[in-house]
Amino acid sequence: MVLEMKIPSPGESITEVEISQWMVKDGDIVSKDQTIAELDSDKATLDLPAEASGKITFKAQEGDTMLVGDIVCLIDTSQASIVIESSNDIINDSIKEEIKIEIDQSDDISITPLARNIASDKGIDINEIKAKGEKITKEDVLKVVPAMGSSNDEGRGESREKLSMLRRKVAERLVSVKNQTAMLTTFNEADLSKIFDLRKKYKEAFSQKHGVSLGFMSFFTKAVTRALEMYPDVNSMIDGNEKVSFNYCDISIAVSGPKGLMTPILRNAQNLSFAAVEQEIKRLADNVKNKSITVDDLTGGTFTISNGGVFGSMLSTPIINPPQSGILGMHNIIQRPVAIDGKVEIRPMMYLALSYDHRIIDGNQSVGFLIAVKEGVEDPENILMNGKVEKSLGLS
Repeated sequence: MVLEMKIPSPGESITEVEISQWMVKDGDIVSKDQTIAELDSDKATLDLPAEASGKITFKAQEGDTMLVGDIVCLIDTSQASIVIESSNDIINDSIKEEIKIEIDQSDDISITPLARNIASDKGIDINEIKAKGEKITKEDVLKVVPAMGSSNDEGRGESREKLSMLRRKVAERLVSVKNQTAMLTTFNEADLSKIFDLRKKYKEAFSQKHGVSLGFMSFFTKAVTRALEMYPDVNSMIDGNEKVSFNYCDISIAVSGPKGLMTPILRNAQNLSFAAVEQEIKRLADNVKNKSITVDDLTGGTFTISNGGVFGSMLSTPIINPPQSGILGMHNIIQRPVAIDGKVEIRPMMYLALSYDHRIIDGNQSVGFLIAVKEGVEDPENILMNGKVEKSLGLS
C-alpha cells in the first residue's frame, strides 16, 4: 500500500509551511515515527515524523512552500520489510553510496558533481583547478572564481542560503512596526544591589528547593506585572479603531534559538510565584533551543521582555513585538560609580529601555511605567515581596 503523507496543521493560525530540511534521502527506507523532515512556519520549526514504515518518495523539495493538507511524500509500506541485516553492511553500503554520489570519475580527474556544475557554469577548465584533497570540491572551484572583480585571493569566498520562513516573517513584522506605529523609546537606569544581595543569600536554598536558579528574570517579570497593573494602557493594543485592554499579563520572553529570535509566553504571569516564573522560563527556553517549542507557546502575549544584556548589550532601542504596544529592554550589568546620599559608591547598574506605541501610550504613562519597574527591582523585598522574602521565594 502507498500512503500519502500530508502536511499536518501545526496550529489554527498557520496555513502554510516551508520544507526546511529533509532528514532522509528520496528512496530511503524509513521507520514509523522517524523524523523525516523539518518544517518551518512563520512561528516555529516543527519536526515531521513518518506515519508508517516503508520506502519514501518525495513530492516536494527543500525550500518549497506548501499548504496544510498538501501531499509532501509517499510511503510504500510494502517495502517496510527491506532492511540491512547487519551494522557492518549498513556502514559498507553507506560508504559505497557516498563514494558513488560524491566522486565523479567519468574523466581522469576526480571531481564532485556539484563542483563540476559550478566549473561548467563559470567557464572554468577543471584541468586548471588545484585540489587540496583527493578530489576537486566546490570550495576548490570557488577559489578560482573572481570575487567582485578582484584577483583570486586565498580564503575569499561567499555563500548563499534562503532565509527561513520564520526569519522572513520576523523581518516582515519588524518592518511593519517601523512603518505602522509611532514608536518611541524612553530610558532609565536601575541599581540592582538589593537583587544581588537576595540572590547571594538565597540562591543555594532556592535552587535546592525548586530545581532552578534564582535569576534576574523573575524579579523583572514581577516588577513588570506590577507596573502593567498600575499603567494598564501599556498592557493594551490597537485593533482597528478600538483599544483592547487586558486584565491579565501574558509576558512574551525573547529567547535566541537555532532558527532565530522567538518569544514564548509566560501565561498569567501576574499570578506566578518567583519559583514558577524561573521554572517556566527554563522550560520555554529549553524547548526553543531543542526545537520542541509549540505554536501555542508562541501565540498571544500582551507585553514583551527582551534581555540583550546576556549578549553584552549596554543600551538599545528594542522594537515592539506586534500587535503589542510595549517592550522592556534589559541590558548588561556594569559596576559603575553613582552618587548615593552625597557619596560616590560603586553599584551594579543596568540601563532600562521601554519602547512603546505613542498612538496608545502617552509619555507620562511610559515614563511612569518604567519608573515603577525601576522601583520594583531596586527594592524587591518591600515592593515585590511585601517584606516576606522567604515566603515569596517558596522557602518557608
